[in-house]
Amino acid sequence: MEPVSSPAPRGRSRHRSAPTVQITDTDRTLLGFAAEHRFVTAGQVAVLLCVSEGTAAQRLRRLGEAGCLRDRKELHRGPRWHQITRAGLRAIDSDLPTPRGFDLATHRHDTGLAWLMLTARAGRFGPLQGMISERRMRSHDGRAEERSDRYGVRLGGVGPGGRDRLHYPDLVIVTESGHRMAFELELSTKEVRRREGILAGYAADRRIDSVVYLVEHASVGRAIERSARRMGISDLVRVQRVTMAPSAAPPGTSATHMAQRTRATGDPGRERAR
Repeated sequence: MEPVSSPAPRGRSRHRSAPTVQITDTDRTLLGFAAEHRFVTAGQVAVLLCVSEGTAAQRLRRLGEAGCLRDRKELHRGPRWHQITRAGLRAIDSDLPTPRGFDLATHRHDTGLAWLMLTARAGRFGPLQGMISERRMRSHDGRAEERSDRYGVRLGGVGPGGRDRLHYPDLVIVTESGHRMAFELELSTKEVRRREGILAGYAADRRIDSVVYLVEHASVGRAIERSARRMGISDLVRVQRVTMAPSAAPPGTSATHMAQRTRATGDPGRERAR
C-alpha cells in the first residue's frame, strides 16, 4: 500500500504531520478505472468493485479527502461525479493527463462510456484480451511520432498542424481470439457526410475487424445501417440498441441499463471479409 498525503487546508502550508491515506489494491483498481474516463459515479464504482453504492461512496469520499479525486454535482437530482486529479494519477503511476472539466453537452455520453467499459469487463462481449479507452488512445497518439504507432482511424486529408485527420472509437476491445472490435456510443444522428467519412475510415483500417454502434433510438440505427449498405460494408458494421437512464442508473440499483441489456450482435470472432 502507498501512503498519500491529504491536501493541506487552503491558506495553510502543508505540515510534516499531515494525515496520510493508505492506497490499497482496491483503491488502485478504482483510480485506474477513473483515469480511463472523464468522470465516474458511485453507481459505476459499486459495479466495478461489486459493493453497495453506499460503500462505493465512502471509498470515493476517502480518496477525495486524500486529494486523489475531486467531486461535484452539476445536474438537478443527478448523481455526484468524481474525477481523478493529478495526485490520483501519480498514486497509480498513470501517464494519462488529468481529464477535462465537466461538460453538460457531453455528460450523458461520458457517463455511458464508463458503463460501456463495465459492460465489457463483465464479459458481455465475450472473453477479452484487453480494452483501450478513447482517453488512452488520444493520450498515446499525442506522444506517438510514427503514423503506424497511432490508434486513431485515419479519415484522409490533414487536420490542424498538418497532422492526419483521425477518428477515435469510444472503446476498442481485443477478443480472446485477437480480433479488434471498435465501439461507438451513438446517442444522436450524425450528418451523413461525417458519418460515412468515419465508416470509410473504419473500412480502410485493417486493424479493426468489426464496428459495433450502440444506439438508443431505432432511427439512429437505421441511418447507420443505410450508410453501411450503401458503402458495401454491412459485414463490418453491427448496430445494437441500448437503454440508458437520463444521467445514471436508477436509484437503488447496482447496475446500469446498459450493463444489463447490451448484447454484442454477430460473432466478434468472425474473420472480416476482404
